[in-house]
Amino acid sequence: MDISFPFADWFRNSSTYIDAHRGRTFVVLIEGEGLTPERRAPLIQDLALLHTLGVRLVLVFGVRAQVRQALQEAALTPPRHQGRFVVDEACMTLIEREVSTLRLAIEARLSPGLSNTPLHGVEINAISGNLVMAKPLGIREGVDFLRAGEVRRIRSDAIRTLLDQRSLVVLPPLGYSSTGEVFDLDAADIARHAAIALHADKLIIVGRAGGLHNAQGRLLRQPNLQEAQALACQHENTELAEHVHIACDAARQGVGRTHLISWQDRDALLAELFTRDGVGTMITRERYEQLRGARIDDIGGLLELLRPLEERGMLVARSRERLEQEIDDYVVIERDGMVIGCAALHPYPEAGSAELACVAVHPSYRGGERGDLLLEGVEQRAREQGLTTLFALTTHTLHWFLERGFVTSDLEALPQRRRQLYNPQRNSRVLLKTLTSHGLSKAGS
Repeated sequence: MDISFPFADWFRNSSTYIDAHRGRTFVVLIEGEGLTPERRAPLIQDLALLHTLGVRLVLVFGVRAQVRQALQEAALTPPRHQGRFVVDEACMTLIEREVSTLRLAIEARLSPGLSNTPLHGVEINAISGNLVMAKPLGIREGVDFLRAGEVRRIRSDAIRTLLDQRSLVVLPPLGYSSTGEVFDLDAADIARHAAIALHADKLIIVGRAGGLHNAQGRLLRQPNLQEAQALACQHENTELAEHVHIACDAARQGVGRTHLISWQDRDALLAELFTRDGVGTMITRERYEQLRGARIDDIGGLLELLRPLEERGMLVARSRERLEQEIDDYVVIERDGMVIGCAALHPYPEAGSAELACVAVHPSYRGGERGDLLLEGVEQRAREQGLTTLFALTTHTLHWFLERGFVTSDLEALPQRRRQLYNPQRNSRVLLKTLTSHGLSKAGS
């Protein structure tokens, strides 16, 4: 009897990411709503799993939801100015209580010997302390913010030492001044400063929203900074807008990737980090290289890039005239004015499919993620055109396609118009890939 377990396939496919994430530094922000008693267990368990897999973790947690509830119960209504509470002594006492309660709850969930969890008996040192230095917001527009503060600096050397000792560092939304005072801080701002100071590989923001969506409601997988900021302006004065602004600032200042996911999806953290498609939005820093649509003035660069592959028989020869006619089908990777990669999407809308063709990367720039980036760009275009299937024909690179979700098929799977153009002398293999509906593939995320 053939018994299959979907988990086994997922685990096999995740092995690449397990290896890629080992030894990397992740700063994870979880807003308070995601850490209520009924929600916190799976999230903290997944953090513990990341820790055991060798990820260097810094957890920043918020208490906005908890403080809001506590203020209501205490019949306190602190004034707000410029989006922040004016924090008097009574309010600060309440904030410190909620922070302490949640910090203890997090440490308890991470404690060794926790029964009834898959990580029973795993020892995790969760360390907190005076790792965030703060300064008062002071008086702004005549309003004294009292105990409300902002980040002055992150004690990054101390945090790195703790991470080197295999500790999981926990940063509550409080900061300490050089004069011995404690200030209420914005957890998201702590996460931003920590990710930048630590040169983190990833900043992961777990909030209410599961990422950015365009006007049609489609999840944007990898918007550029300009697109992300434009969409954030449509959500002004919301948690999502704050998270996007922080993600963009972190990207500009060297943080590799920022992921926006939702605590409403209990599997979001693992799905984002260990699957090709992911479930949220990823924002990356502006690159020396960029993926963009091809232009007529790219023809010379395309011919130079493709010629060696055509001479080796890996690609069908394309004339300048053909490239000019089909230029709108191409995406290219440009590096400082040089075309170093390309791919084409030739649509067959009557069949709901498109051909992925002419995937090429300059020999000097192979071995990275550029092939995956080209594939992602083509998949995004296909989805935007309402297409559901990609097909490719190859003679030399079968395994590259199979490793990226394509499956072998036969000529009958091709649209009729494409079947008529098939050259039996090349004996190309036919491969198919069904495009997932929820967003852009994120290789290496």
